[in-house]
Amino acid sequence: MSKNHAYTARIAWTGNTGTGNADYRGYTRNWQVETEGKPVISCSNDPLLGGDATLHNPEDMLISALASCHMLWYLHLANAAGIVVTNYVDDPVGMGEVSRGGAGRFLRAVLRPKITLAAGMDAAAADAIHGQIHEVCFIARSVNFPVTFEATYEIETE
Repeated sequence: MSKNHAYTARIAWTGNTGTGNADYRGYTRNWQVETEGKPVISCSNDPLLGGDATLHNPEDMLISALASCHMLWYLHLANAAGIVVTNYVDDPVGMGEVSRGGAGRFLRAVLRPKITLAAGMDAAAADAIHGQIHEVCFIARSVNFPVTFEATYEIETE
């Protein structure tokens, strides 16, 4: 039997510079993500679309959510398999396209975790875990583009 979960947030536009969106160039594409009891995240549109390059954009947040979900499931499944991970850093890349009309979409994502394993761990067994994650990761199961991984491993010396 499945169990439903509700996830909530408030998205509050902060880009009104005095005249709302009356002039296309007269407002910023900035907003805040507000979730009760958590720090506020200041965001903006992709810089190619007039956003602030110093703030997170929706595409940043999607690729980050995807990689984070993968990491958390990886750590869980590795633990269950007796594989000790001592460090995990990912530099994921999402590849997108924008059509002539301006509509965009992700074509694919590549997760590129650099994983450090405790001494004596089996890198091949650790690598096999990635193939299981798409079956359980909430985010990966929800996207409509391929997600692949290119993991590298370092095994600590004793």
